[in-house]
Amino acid sequence: MAASGPLPYDTDGGDYHRGDMDIAEQRSTYDVFMGLTKWSSLAIAALILFLTITFATAAGWFTALIATVVLVALGVFFLRDKRTDAH
Repeated sequence: MAASGPLPYDTDGGDYHRGDMDIAEQRSTYDVFMGLTKWSSLAIAALILFLTITFATAAGWFTALIATVVLVALGVFFLRDKRTDAH
């Protein structure tokens, strides 16, 4: 015999209504995470480039420094935030 009474779950969807939730905090967290990921990746790439040129080639540390500065400059140029406040 089936048990009568309320079901252990809500079958009508409860209080959730698609599109009604304020997601400002989630959006802010996502933006911070993506920014940290982007800039950390550039820092790691610059460090790897500097160490590789310094220790794996005969170019020396000064050439490695120049190449690293160029990489960081290009990285900052291409990875900067391009949003405009048109709203």
